[in-house]
Amino acid sequence: MTLKSYQKIVFIVLLIGFMGSSCQKPQQVKWPEKTNETKPWTRWWWHGSAVNAGDLTANMEELEAAGFGGVEITPIYDVKGYEDQSLSFQSSEWMAMFEHTLKEGQRLGLGIDLANASGWPFGGPWIGAEHACKNVQFNSYSLKGGEKLKEKVEFIQQAAVRAVGHRVDISEVKFPISSNTNLQELALDQVQFEKPLPLQTLMAFNANGEALELTDKVASDGTLSWEAPEGEWNLYAVFQGWHGKMVERAGTGGEGNVIDHFSEEAAKLFLADFDKNAKNIDLTGLRAFFNDSYEVDDARGDSNWTPLFFDEFKTRRGYDLKQYLPALFGNDTEENNKRVLCDYRETISDLLLDRFTKVWATWAESHQAIIRNQAHGSPANILDLYEASHIPETEGTDPMRIKMATSAGHVSGKPLIACEAATWLDEHFLANLSAVKQNLDNYLANGVNHIVYHGTPYSPVNEEYPGWMFYAAVHFAPTNSWWNDLKEVNRYITNCQSFMQNSTPNNDILLYFPIYDAWTERDRKILPHFGGHTEELTSKLSKQLINQGYTFDYISDKQISKLTCQDKLILSGNVKYKTILVPSTDYIPLETMQKLLALAESGATVIFENQLPADVSGMSNLAARQKEFRNLVESINFQTEGKVSSASQGAGKIAKSANVPELLNSENIFAESLAEAGLWFNRVIRPEGICYFISNWSGKNIDQWIRIQSSGKEAVLFDPMTEEMGKATIKETTGTQSEVYLQLKPGETRILQWYSSAVQAADFPLWKTSNTTTELNSEWEINFTKGVPSLPESYKTSELKSWTEESDELQKFSGTATYKTTFKKPAENASTYALNLGKVHESAVVILNGERLGTLVGPEFQINIQGDLLKDNNELEILVSNLMANSMIDLEKRGVQYKKFYNINFAAHVRENVGPDGTFTAIHWNPLESGLLGPVNLTPLTKLSVE
Repeated sequence: MTLKSYQKIVFIVLLIGFMGSSCQKPQQVKWPEKTNETKPWTRWWWHGSAVNAGDLTANMEELEAAGFGGVEITPIYDVKGYEDQSLSFQSSEWMAMFEHTLKEGQRLGLGIDLANASGWPFGGPWIGAEHACKNVQFNSYSLKGGEKLKEKVEFIQQAAVRAVGHRVDISEVKFPISSNTNLQELALDQVQFEKPLPLQTLMAFNANGEALELTDKVASDGTLSWEAPEGEWNLYAVFQGWHGKMVERAGTGGEGNVIDHFSEEAAKLFLADFDKNAKNIDLTGLRAFFNDSYEVDDARGDSNWTPLFFDEFKTRRGYDLKQYLPALFGNDTEENNKRVLCDYRETISDLLLDRFTKVWATWAESHQAIIRNQAHGSPANILDLYEASHIPETEGTDPMRIKMATSAGHVSGKPLIACEAATWLDEHFLANLSAVKQNLDNYLANGVNHIVYHGTPYSPVNEEYPGWMFYAAVHFAPTNSWWNDLKEVNRYITNCQSFMQNSTPNNDILLYFPIYDAWTERDRKILPHFGGHTEELTSKLSKQLINQGYTFDYISDKQISKLTCQDKLILSGNVKYKTILVPSTDYIPLETMQKLLALAESGATVIFENQLPADVSGMSNLAARQKEFRNLVESINFQTEGKVSSASQGAGKIAKSANVPELLNSENIFAESLAEAGLWFNRVIRPEGICYFISNWSGKNIDQWIRIQSSGKEAVLFDPMTEEMGKATIKETTGTQSEVYLQLKPGETRILQWYSSAVQAADFPLWKTSNTTTELNSEWEINFTKGVPSLPESYKTSELKSWTEESDELQKFSGTATYKTTFKKPAENASTYALNLGKVHESAVVILNGERLGTLVGPEFQINIQGDLLKDNNELEILVSNLMANSMIDLEKRGVQYKKFYNINFAAHVRENVGPDGTFTAIHWNPLESGLLGPVNLTPLTKLSVE
C-alpha cells in the first residue's frame, strides 16, 4: 500500500467517524432489566417441615404476587399440635416436597435456595461424636529428677447441658444424642457428657529448653511409665474434648451434633447425607445452598480443636506445635506466647477456609449449584471465607460488619452480595415499612445488592390468624396488615438492585485488615471471632473514613498477594483502586510487606497510618524473617514535609502520616461530600458510566448543591420509589469532579447515573414550595375494607385522629381503612401540587379521582400531583394500613394461643415484653395510634431555577 493510499483511507475513516458523531442521536434513558435476582428474596421458614404440596403452592403464589424473586428454604423447629404432619428433614417425604417446590419455583419464576441444615450451624443426627465439634483441654504436672508421676494423665470432662427456655438435667439426655426421641421437647443447645477425654500428646519440658514426647509411655488407664531425668520438668498433657454444641432451632430430623468445621472428613460426611437422600431428586431450579452463619461458639467455650490439628499446624506453620505447648497455653515468655498463639489462631482460620468452606463450595458445584454463606462471627479471617463463597452474605446494621462481606465480594469480583435483612428491627409487630426501608437502604449504601428478608414463615392456608410465625423477624407474611404495601417496597428494592447488581465497585481505597494484631493479643477466649455485631478491628479509622465520605473496601493478606498494578492503579481482578491503606498495626506477615513494596515498585501508592508495622507475625524461622523485614524497612528513605512522610519506591510511592485524610487528599483521593450532607451512598461503575445510590436518612430536607467525585457528559436521576426519571442539574468543576443539585426529603432515595454521551430525557424537576397551603378539612368518610378480627362499621368525621379513639372495637383492629373526602381545586393555579398527608400510621395508598397515584411508607407522607389531574371538584381516597400490633394485643387478652412452637417458641426482643411463661407478650400494651391523623394539605409547587 502506498503512503498516498494509506492517507486517503485514514481521511475517509476520520470523515465517517466525524459524520457519525455529529449525527449521533441522544441515548435513550431507561430502567435496567429486572430479573428474579434483582427482586428481593426471603428466607422461608418451614416449621417442622409440616408442609404439603397444595399449601406450598399457595404460599409461593402469594410471595410471587408480592414482588419476591425467590426464597431460601430453612427448615426449623416444629409446631405443637402438628407433630403428625412434620416431615423428617431430608427424608424421602421431605425430598418429595422439596422437589415440588423446585418445580413450582420454575413455574412461578421464583429462585430457590436451600439451607443445608435444619437450623444452624451445620449438623444433624447422622453426625456422631467422632465428627462433632471439638475443643482442646490440658493438664500440667511438675516433676523433679528421679520422680515419677503419681497421678494419672487424664482429663475427665464434666457433665453440662444447656437448653432453650428451660432447665434440663444431664440425666434426661441419652448418649448418643441421636438416640433421644424427644429432642423437640428438650431443645438442647449444648451437651457435654461426663467422660475421660482422649489424650492427644504428653510433652515434658525442662529449663534448658529440652522437650520430650511421652505420649507412647502413657498406658490406657492413664498411668505414665517414665522417670524424670535430672532437673525440673513441666509436663503438658493435651486432650481432645467434645464441645457439645447442638444444631440450634432444628426441626424434626435435623437435631443433633454440630460438625467439626476444621475437619474435611466431617464436612464431607455431613454433606453426604443430602447426596444419599437426593440421588433420585431433580434439582433443576436450585440456585444455591445456604449456611446461616458460624455460631458454634455462642455456647459455653470455643470449638477450637480437630483430631488432625497437630499435623495441620506443622504443615501450615512449618514447626511442631507440640514443642511449644507452654507458649500455646500462656506459660512461656510473653513474646513466645504471642507468636505461638498467633500461629495457632491462623491455623484455625486456614482450616475453616480449606477444610470446610472450600469443601462445601466444591460440593455445591457438583450439584450445579453455588453457596450463599454467612461467614461473620467466625474465628477466622472472614474476608477469605467470604471470597471462597459464591454469594457472600452479611447481617446486622453496623457498616463495618456489612462491609466485611461486601468488600470481599468486591475484591473477588462477586456479582451478588447478599444480606439477611430486617432481623429484629423492633419488638414483634412494631416495625413499620419505613423502618424496613431504612434497614434495606443501609445495606445498599454499604455495598449489598441482593436483599434477602428474614423472613417469611410457611403457613397453612386455613390456619387461623396470625398463622405460623418466626421469633426473630419482622413478620413478612400475608397476615401482616401492611402486606399489600410491602409490594411497593419490593418494587423499590428491585429498581435499586437493577442498577447495583449489574455493576463493578468504584471505591478508592483498599483498607488492610490487620488481623495478625488480633491473633497476637491474648484475651479471655483462646479464639477471637470477627465480623460480630460490631467489628472493632480498625473501627476508629473505618468510622472516620465512612463518616467523612471516603470509599473503601477491606482486604486480607491472602487477597493482597493477588493484587497487581497498572497505570498507578491497584487491580484486584478487574476492579481498580487508587491506593492501599495500612492502619496502625504492630504485626504483619513478611510476605504481605514484601507484596506492598512490590506494588509500590510497580507504580502504586501505599499509605501507612502513623508508622510502618513494627515486626513480622508468628514464630517460624523468626530470626531470618525479622532480618529480612528490617532490611525492607530500612530500604525506604522517607522525606518529611509537614505531617506527611513519603518515599519514592520504584515507579510508585510509600507514604505515612497520623492524619490519614490529609494524606489521602495529597494523593488526590477525596471524600464524597454526600457524607458531609448526612446522605448514605454507594458508588459503582456501570456500562453507561459511574452510578450512585443515594439515600437520605439525615432527618432533614436536602435542597442544595453537592460536590461529587465523578463526572460525565450528562447525568440522570432515577427515583426508585416512584419510577420518575430525568436529567440531573449538574455543574462540572473539574474533569473528575462535579456538583449536582439534590432535593431529598427524609427517607427518599435517588439513583444518579452518569452517561458518556448526550441522553434523551426531560429534566428531573426541582421544586420550590409556595407559601400558600390549602388544608383539606372537609368531612372524611372512613370505611374498613380489610383486616382482623372483624370489619368495623364505617363512620364520618371532620376531625382526623387515631381510629383507636373511636370505639373499643377499633382499638382491636389491624388492617386497612379507606379515607374518602372531596375538595375543590385551589384558587392558585399551579402545574404541580404537593399533597402532604401529615401524620400517618403506618402506610398509605393515594387515589385521586379514581387514579392511583402511589404508595407512601414514610417517614414523610408527601406525593406530588400534576395540576392537570385536578378537576374543579375532586375526590381523594387514602387507603391507610396500621400495624398488626393492636389485633395481637386483643389476641393476648382473649388468651388465644398463637405461640405454639417448640424450642425458643416466640421469644421477646426486649425484657419488658417477656411474659410469665418466658415468651413474648403484648398483654400490657396500649393500643397504638392508627390511621390518617393529618393534617392533610395541598401546596402549589413551582419549578426551582438554580444557578
